[in-house]
Amino acid sequence: MSDLIEGTFGPATRTGPPPVRGRWAQLSVLGGAMLVDGTEAGLVTGLFPVIRNALGLTLGSLGVLTAAGKLIGVLAAPLWVWAARRWSRKSVLVLSTGLWGVWGVAAGFSRNFTELLVFLTVLAAGYAAAQPLVSEIIGDLFDPASRGRAVGALYGALALAGSVLGPLIGQLAGVHDGWRWGLWGVGVLNILFGVVLLLCFRDPGRGAAERQLADLDRAARESRTKVDLATVVSLFKIPSFAILLVSRLLSGHLLLSSFAVVYLVDVFGFTTQRAAVVLMPLGIGYLLGTLLGGFLADWATRRSPRHGLPGALQGAQVAFAVLAFLGTQVHYRGIGAYALLFCLMGVAQGVNPSLNRPMVMAVTPPELRATAFTIYVSVFEALAWAAFGLGAGFLGQAVGLRPVFLAVLVVLMLVNGAFLTLLHLPYAKDVQRVQRELDLRRRAALA
Repeated sequence: MSDLIEGTFGPATRTGPPPVRGRWAQLSVLGGAMLVDGTEAGLVTGLFPVIRNALGLTLGSLGVLTAAGKLIGVLAAPLWVWAARRWSRKSVLVLSTGLWGVWGVAAGFSRNFTELLVFLTVLAAGYAAAQPLVSEIIGDLFDPASRGRAVGALYGALALAGSVLGPLIGQLAGVHDGWRWGLWGVGVLNILFGVVLLLCFRDPGRGAAERQLADLDRAARESRTKVDLATVVSLFKIPSFAILLVSRLLSGHLLLSSFAVVYLVDVFGFTTQRAAVVLMPLGIGYLLGTLLGGFLADWATRRSPRHGLPGALQGAQVAFAVLAFLGTQVHYRGIGAYALLFCLMGVAQGVNPSLNRPMVMAVTPPELRATAFTIYVSVFEALAWAAFGLGAGFLGQAVGLRPVFLAVLVVLMLVNGAFLTLLHLPYAKDVQRVQRELDLRRRAALA
């Protein structure tokens, strides 16, 4: 991608750096750490109907659980990113996405909603480190031309694992205290992945995959690691990043994974075990979407460096809205039709990370990417997820989930698609600006 952008906006003077050694193996280790986060969230949402019965909860309780886990990330993620700069990214990931699993084990012993809420919220505080740090490390493992495929492979693998584990978790609904066993299992798995990270992960260092910085020594590459308030504020002055942030707040599809099972149970009358069946096609669809998104990102950039990625991201929002209408507003006789439509919704949703993550990397310098992803994922996405979760929980209890899904998954997603039209003008300019900055750094380092 960098060579293509240079060819479009200026002459290419150097070929790309050699790939970071063992980058795919390191990506798989990081994926294992992120897997547990999604598994725990899927367990709570997938088994909420039986948790609701066991602890005497209401639909609003699911919204509170979802929102609390996301809102704690708004506070915790910046602290983890600061700790990673103060000590090391590896040590923070080992603690936050590994040893922190003891709180998942504790959640399995919850006797009431208050205890469950506290333990799961503390657990989510640890998981909040994964998204910004792993996203930053991907930018250091992979050059711009392969980041789309790397992100697609990571989220695709997570989706595949989720599609297998989701229905299995759903079957725990038929086991006495099955949800407790699920939480205990996730907690132990969390700790095991922490040990794997400790033994196997090697941090490549910031800027290791940048064309201008890759052949410099690590100290030179990381000379600009200090991040203060002024540099954080400067992120909001990047037009493309600001547009992507607002788009996160309009991303109604975030609601789908949290409320999919309870929606099919409450609105269409399926049993929990039956409704959980859609988690597999949803996960498989998400897998296909992430893989498709990686290739789509490369193709769209080659087709049009200025408009390819913004256009592809727009199309994904509109496609999801259409499929969400068919999959949540029309009553079909059996679970098979929902399984198919949820699979297609998964495809449309899965395309997004392979498009938006590389775009954030492309418009921000290496030392600011962790901060950018903290803002993008751990703050803005978390706030959106919390708002959708709380709103769906309490509004769904008052007026029903069906109109809530129509407003959030269909109407809001169409608005999001229209809003992303604004991205076409500044995106290429912002990418070019970062490339010029890296060129200047290289010349200064070699002077």
